[in-house]
Amino acid sequence: MKFGKMKPHRRNRLMIAGLVVVSAAVAVTLAFQALDENINLFYSPAQIVNGEAPQDALIRAGGMVVAGSVRRSETDLKVQFDVSDMKEAAVTIEYEGILPDLFREGQGIVARGRLNDDGILIAEEVLAKHDENYMPPEVAKTLADAHEEATGGQPGS
Repeated sequence: MKFGKMKPHRRNRLMIAGLVVVSAAVAVTLAFQALDENINLFYSPAQIVNGEAPQDALIRAGGMVVAGSVRRSETDLKVQFDVSDMKEAAVTIEYEGILPDLFREGQGIVARGRLNDDGILIAEEVLAKHDENYMPPEVAKTLADAHEEATGGQPGS
């Protein structure tokens, strides 16, 4: 048998194996692209202010709605409000639509949207806690970190 000549059944098997490998590679690539497009990471207001959050990428941000920061439009359903992590950092969120019934100042929220060039989060969705005892895990961690930093790491303060 000369090099370069192959029996037809071996050539067919090799072609089928090659097609399986290429198909698997395409499927894995498409799966990773879909996952990458649908991921939305949580960023605290401090991380957003420090520039750690990507612009024009879908992210989640949360914290406590700052008292007196809710500004509603007179002509449409646009609303702007500030969210703080109870430290110095605060982020402005702009949302157009009907806010959840439980949305109010001094309450924990999580917003999903994209940062614009001015550092304002243009939200597609705003979620508010559903009862007095619940707080989104990311917001609870951010607030616990702020409390620990403010008390110098002393438990029970």
